[in-house]
Amino acid sequence: MKKIAIPVDINSQLEDHFGHCDHYEIYSIFNNKIVSVETLIAEQGCGCKSNIASVLAEHGVTTMLAGGIGTGAINVLNKCNIEVVRGCSGNTMEIINNYLDGKVIDSGESCMHHEHEHSHGHQCSH
Repeated sequence: MKKIAIPVDINSQLEDHFGHCDHYEIYSIFNNKIVSVETLIAEQGCGCKSNIASVLAEHGVTTMLAGGIGTGAINVLNKCNIEVVRGCSGNTMEIINNYLDGKVIDSGESCMHHEHEHSHGHQCSH
């Protein structure tokens, strides 16, 4: 059984920035088929400063399909043995089905296009 997480916004679309998501959809995969989906409410705040990586790991997640995500969050997820696939967008069911069909690959781009100051004073590049 493999578990894949997707950060989701309030409109049930992939959240463009990992640390700003409303919740995570966690897909349980067996024989390359979705067998269940659970929802995990996200703590608000920057993904690299939260404990979300360890919480996702406790839920058995080994892959994160993300849109925009900073290198700090990637490093934290990787330390919890969660692989990050960047550059996803759109409807979560389409994303997971495309991933299972081998049509989703990591974009290789982290969020570093412009500086953004979070309200708690932490600098993230995205």
